[in-house]
Amino acid sequence: MAQEGKEQAAQKVIEPTIDSKYIQQHLANERTYLAWIRTAIAVIGVGFLITNLHFSLKSSFTIAGDVIANMIGALSVIFGIFTILFSTISYFRKLRDINQQTFRASRIPVVILTILLMMVICIFAYYLFSITFR
Repeated sequence: MAQEGKEQAAQKVIEPTIDSKYIQQHLANERTYLAWIRTAIAVIGVGFLITNLHFSLKSSFTIAGDVIANMIGALSVIFGIFTILFSTISYFRKLRDINQQTFRASRIPVVILTILLMMVICIFAYYLFSITFR
């Protein structure tokens, strides 16, 4: 009796899902998503670090420096949140596109994120030069 149950279980064929058909692409999509999340966390952390360092050394800075430090912190947090939202939406779109075999690389969102990051970097550079060469 137990032998019959084992034979029936062995005969039962498990149908592969559509996700398992493209497992390598889905795993790469997940790695990309996690890389975007790590990037967002790092950008947010840098924003907090800059703001915290600025106000820890507050005695020697100007009001303009305070405004710039706050702007860097706020833009870093906004950019980090935007990156998390973008990467989550992108992950699910790519998941669908991989399964439907209609995948296309993202261009416009990557350009937008690059421009936003460059803005934060330029403001940070301006801040560093303004406190270094006063």
